[in-house]
Amino acid sequence: MKKKVSFTESLIILAVLLIILGLAVIKFGLSPEVPVLFTVLLLTFWAKFRGFSWQEIQDGIKEGIGVAIIPIFIFILIGALIGLWIQAGIIPSIMVLGFKLINGSFFIPSVFVVCSIVGIAIGSGFTTISTVGIALFGIGASMNANPALVAGAIISGAVFGDKMSPLSDSTNLSSAVAESELFAHIKNMMWSTIPAFFVSLILFWILGNSGQMDLTKIEKTSQILQSHFTISWWAIVPIILMLLCAWKKIPAISTLFINITATVIMIFIENPTYSVKSLDNLIMNGFVAKTADSSVNALLTRGGISSMMGTVALIISTLSLGGMLMKFEIVQSAMEPLVKHLKKPGRLITVTILSGICINLFVGEQYLSVILPGRAFKPAYDKISLSPLALSRVLEDGGSVINYLIPWGVAGSFAASTLGVPVLAFIPFTFFSLLSPVFSILSGITGIGLKWKKNTK
Repeated sequence: MKKKVSFTESLIILAVLLIILGLAVIKFGLSPEVPVLFTVLLLTFWAKFRGFSWQEIQDGIKEGIGVAIIPIFIFILIGALIGLWIQAGIIPSIMVLGFKLINGSFFIPSVFVVCSIVGIAIGSGFTTISTVGIALFGIGASMNANPALVAGAIISGAVFGDKMSPLSDSTNLSSAVAESELFAHIKNMMWSTIPAFFVSLILFWILGNSGQMDLTKIEKTSQILQSHFTISWWAIVPIILMLLCAWKKIPAISTLFINITATVIMIFIENPTYSVKSLDNLIMNGFVAKTADSSVNALLTRGGISSMMGTVALIISTLSLGGMLMKFEIVQSAMEPLVKHLKKPGRLITVTILSGICINLFVGEQYLSVILPGRAFKPAYDKISLSPLALSRVLEDGGSVINYLIPWGVAGSFAASTLGVPVLAFIPFTFFSLLSPVFSILSGITGIGLKWKKNTK
């Protein structure tokens, strides 16, 4: 019975899967792991009914998971690094310094700007969120700021930095898929990125001033941190080391290993009696804060390899689903008819962005949300003489930045587990990710900033 999946059948399958996931996660508030596994089960039954072999089903799962091997390993290392950074006093030191420098009236926009700068320097949204982001989130918690708003500012800044950094994997991927020059691609992204940045900054400033933040708790929290952790300027060493690694273009895994090693050395210098067994428990299970303040304990009891296992499980199950959708060419069948009838720039750019968003919803992986629309729509861009720069910008605006807004997405689940704020809570405040595709579509419709093959510089 096996044959090519029709356009109608592919749309029905995708609609059913999206309805199941949407109802389970949004309507009933379930954790996404079980609904995703249920959709994998349904897709398996469908595949057998359509005549696909068990081997083809398993191959689809393996191919789907294969794209996430490196990110999964990075998540494991980040889990270990978070616990180590707290034990070494790095995150507490950043918080204490932040207490002294941050003005309550400008705290939320400051978070956005700081994370943007760090993100550009490091080239990794994940690393920005899990290091400086956690420290800023802690400051926000001490000020009784809205956790979802603080998380939205952190993630928006991290996404902006990741998007505009020449060191970013997603930025290099978008440029490569579209066959555009990297720095020309970054320059061209400013047409949608800069407006999204400043509108986000204005919104964060307005919302950050819309309510009274309790600044009285800051001094108490600062005293607790100074009495339980080693607060010193030496804490900046691992951060500088991370920036140097980024400048030298050292890959993420090697950078994290170098930073973990340096942090472990700091821990033993600060506390020569610290045992290897305690270090092993710290890396595996994270740091457990034991202060007299329950809110500080909740904030700094974080990290460890085990803390990332929920995210890893969700990534594996989500990409298994995505791999099967790719293997059976369900997504490809849904996209093919669209490509043939798009001859106007505004419509082409809009559909490309919507395709990236849909792939994020169905597959949950930001790299595939760039690769698949890039491959599918590139001939259409060539046909109407749009520059590869136009395509590479659209792939970023509709692909990688959206993954942070998907509860079962790789980036969304990572940010939620790292900051302890559900994706559905911070979505309304992740302004940069929400606005980037809007400004990209406006550029396509108006022609402002749109690059043609005769004008690629």
